[in-house]
Amino acid sequence: MTAMDVRFGFGYDVHRLVPERPLVLGGVGIEYHLGLLGHSDADVLLHSICDALLGAAGLGDIGIHFPDTDHRFKGVSSIFLLKEVVQKISGEGLAVNNIDATIVAQKPKLAPFIPLMRENISSCVQVDKNRVNIKATTTEGLGFAGQELGIASYCVCSLVSA
Repeated sequence: MTAMDVRFGFGYDVHRLVPERPLVLGGVGIEYHLGLLGHSDADVLLHSICDALLGAAGLGDIGIHFPDTDHRFKGVSSIFLLKEVVQKISGEGLAVNNIDATIVAQKPKLAPFIPLMRENISSCVQVDKNRVNIKATTTEGLGFAGQELGIASYCVCSLVSA
């Protein structure tokens, strides 16, 4: 019997809400009058997941691998970025064990979109859907998220030796 390498990572991301931008969370386009500002599609959920996975693998963060100064990533889908991160951690001999993330947004209500977010993410990271948990919460009107100035996401993950 061999020892299993288990690693944990934590990720956080935030983007400003602005008019005339799409709102994409977990790879799901959400109809809303505001969207997230960023170099890519600004999907804070997927960005926090990427950071958690990279952190657990000891590979830095999303900004190192996909800098906002690189025109190749301008407007790119964060689904693409997540798939690239999975390839990077796989190259380290690691695989995703589970993901638990929380989106912090006053509006819109996200519960109807969470099942599709989980499907998108589980497909990208190559685990069963029951190993990907997504939650959404408000801040009761407090802070930048409560005032609808931005959306944040927190994520914790575990990786195991492949």
